[in-house]
Amino acid sequence: MALNITAKGQTGLTGNSAVAYAMKQVNPDVCAAYPITPSTQIVEDFSGYVADGVVETELITAESEHSAMSACIGAAAAGARVMTATSSQGLALMWEMLYIASGLRLPIVITNVNRALSAPINIHCDHSDSMGARDSGWIQLYSETVQEAYDNIFQAIRIAENKDVLLPAMVCFDGFITSHGIENITLIDDADVRDFIGEFRPERSLLDIENAPTFGALSLPDSYIIFKKQQSEAMTRAKDVVIEVGREFGKRFGRDYGLFETYRLDDAEVAIVILNSAAGTTKVAVDELRKQGKKVGLLRPRLFRPFPFAEFADALKSVKAVACLDRVDSMSSFGGPLFTEVRSALYELEKRPKVISRIYGLGGRDYKVKDAAEVFDELLSVASTGKTEAVMKYITL
Repeated sequence: MALNITAKGQTGLTGNSAVAYAMKQVNPDVCAAYPITPSTQIVEDFSGYVADGVVETELITAESEHSAMSACIGAAAAGARVMTATSSQGLALMWEMLYIASGLRLPIVITNVNRALSAPINIHCDHSDSMGARDSGWIQLYSETVQEAYDNIFQAIRIAENKDVLLPAMVCFDGFITSHGIENITLIDDADVRDFIGEFRPERSLLDIENAPTFGALSLPDSYIIFKKQQSEAMTRAKDVVIEVGREFGKRFGRDYGLFETYRLDDAEVAIVILNSAAGTTKVAVDELRKQGKKVGLLRPRLFRPFPFAEFADALKSVKAVACLDRVDSMSSFGGPLFTEVRSALYELEKRPKVISRIYGLGGRDYKVKDAAEVFDELLSVASTGKTEAVMKYITL
């Protein structure tokens, strides 16, 4: 049975229910999925909308996540608007197909509810799943709140289907923290959603027998690199499309979105860069330390792929020290993926801030206000002395 939700004013929803409702409003042609904690509720709720006949979606209950993405690829190649959802090992089982979806330039939209990868087995939040897929050619949007996760779904549709992009998009938010946490959110009317996302008109379709396209043909060394260059150029163009779509979304619905969010960063001496729900905890620490006269700030990335390196550098150029907090370890012994990206982005600055990597919260370990405050205190020490105790280390242990 589908949830009885009225899209007027504020409504209390979990992240999963909000995304399922967004999918209902999008009314995709096909959704192929296989359940996995903590994203199961998305497809459960959405299947209720299918069963009740409130959407026209063809729901395919596949035998695995690999099969689910395979079905998504086939449907998208046939010209369908396609959506799905997964987490953790489910995304990992899709790995092979993620590259095929992006290489074939299919604008599939997936919700990934961030969860740790095994082993050992853990069903709680970290970012090892989506960060492991960061170079698979999918646009990646990260969401701090239930509201942002809901809003990102509609924007992801527009971004992926843009004629200058035509790449699949992944909307990420934290397992259990956001997926199962209830927040008050403002829903958009169905008619306004349809007007914003528009009707999907595929560039190519296997069903177009008059102009039959080729998908997945053999590409030898003389041509493969050309396809990859075109794909890379499309990813580069996606950044401006994200800005454009976020600006239009803000004008229509009053909630502005850009490449990232800054919080009390304008006059900050030091800053933390952090993704998703932990940004909210960090903002509390920023406010408390500001009351003590400490000039601290935050940058929360929203778009991670493509990585907006020039904009990051401009936003952080005036601070003296930066800590990149990763909820995943890249196993490089040097730092997490957010750290390496941000540090590289700052490299071309003539006067670079010191940058450190801190790994936190793996497998759902609590990240508290005191943890953020301790990192800020460490950063202030780095800023005053110019010396770093350790470039990379674990916290929240």
